[in-house]
Parts: sequence; structure tokens; C-alpha cells
Amino acid sequence: MKKLTVLFLFSLLFIVACQNSGQQGDDMGQFAEEEEFKDQHETPEKIDFKGNGSMATFDIAGGESGSAYVVGSRDAEYVLLMIHEWWGLNDHIKQEADRLAAELGNVNVMALDMYDGKVADTPDKAGELMQSVKQERLEAIINGGVDFISSKMKSTPKIATVGWCFGGGWSLRASILVGDRGAGCVMYYGMPVQTAEELAPLEADILGIFAAQEQWINKEVVSKFDKLTKATGKNFEYHFFEADHAFANPSSPRYNEEAATKANDLVLTFLKEKLQ
Repeated sequence: MKKLTVLFLFSLLFIVACQNSGQQGDDMGQFAEEEEFKDQHETPEKIDFKGNGSMATFDIAGGESGSAYVVGSRDAEYVLLMIHEWWGLNDHIKQEADRLAAELGNVNVMALDMYDGKVADTPDKAGELMQSVKQERLEAIINGGVDFISSKMKSTPKIATVGWCFGGGWSLRASILVGDRGAGCVMYYGMPVQTAEELAPLEADILGIFAAQEQWINKEVVSKFDKLTKATGKNFEYHFFEADHAFANPSSPRYNEEAATKANDLVLTFLKEKLQ
């Protein structure tokens, strides 16, 4: 009987390990095939973007490479990592990188390309891309990007992170990855991690921006994460706005200018406190 019990436990652990291998890059992927979720993400409008920054390529673990849009200078003392929505690194994200670089000053803004050059122009394609990414690859891109930008600066920089939707969850994961170099983390309606073990390495304060009218990253999800941060001694400030998912995206028909302006002002104040 004892041998059967041990064999059963071993089999169970093996199954769990197989299920966890190749883990998807973000818990938002569970919503990617929901029609209602896709309906919340209309195709971004095209813009005439020139840009103040440039694309950079860097080495990552495994002898491969990653890329990012970078705006700033060697004289900057801090880094802001930006992580795009499920659409990919499009011109809207690059434009946001330019805006934040101008408003913050003294900061290198690095908008990471988590999809390796792929950009979606339909919700179906965006969902496909979001579901296809793997956690190990995304972590390698973050670590490679941090090493690259740090090597270009005069001293080892403190690092803040910001992201939206898919990127909101990965903003938190990126701040966890950088550990004691973390300066601050901003999550716009992104899925938080759910365990104390995942959250343990985080040293940055977190600012959460959420939409009261959305059903996925809702008050129950945020309340659960709030309890987790309190239990683990992390600092988490959050705000709900009477708006829907993607309300801060000016390329979306769901853009809510009043709510977005208030949210962006909160974010800018938070980042200035952490990066200056």
C-alpha cells in the first residue's frame, strides 16, 4: 500500500510539472478567446508617428536576441521599462514612451517588444499572440533589456515599470524580476500575481489603475491582491475609475479622457517620486 501511495504521489507531481512546463506568459491569456473580451479591444487607429527614440537589439539568455524602443540618453540616472498591451509594440506605445520620457526627464524609457516583432491589427490576432508567448521567454527579454540599458548608463540605475492590460500584469512581474533595483511599479488594469511566493522578491511600491466597469480585472481580483500585498508586507495603492477596460488608451473608442487624465496624473506623480 505504501508503494502504491508513493507511486500515486510521484505520478501526481509529474502531471503537475508537465502542466506547468511551457507556462503561458500571462494569466490574461485565459480571456483571449472570450468574444466579450475581444469586443473590449477595437483595432487601434493608425497614427503618423515619427518618434524621438530608436529601436535597439540586445542579447538575451540562450544566445538569442530581443528588441525595444528606447528614448533617453546615457546621462539619465533611471530606467522606466514599458510593456505593451496585447497588440504588441505599436506606434501608440512608442508615442507613450516619448511622452513619459519628456515629462519625467533624467530617465531612459525602454518599451520592450514582448512579441519579437509581431504586432496585431485584429483582436483575434492579438489574442493569438498573447496566448502564444511563454513566461520563460518574456522573463529573458526583460532581463536582457535591463542588462543592455544598464550597460549604456554611467551608473547602475534604479528601475520602474509600467504597462497596460497584458502589459499591466507584466509590469508587476518585471518589477519582481529586478528585485532590489526596483523603484516603482504601475499596473493599468493588469492581472496581478496570486501567491506569496511569486510576490516575495518584489521591493518596489505598486500603483494600480483599474476600471470599475470591467468584469475581468474586477474589484474582487484587486481586493484579493490587496490582501496578498498586506500579508506579505508590500506597498500597494490602487484607484478605480468609473470607466471600462482600456479607458486610458487614446487609440481605443473606449478611451475616457476624464478618467485617463486623472489616472495619468496619478501615475506621473508616482513615477516622479520614485525616479527623481
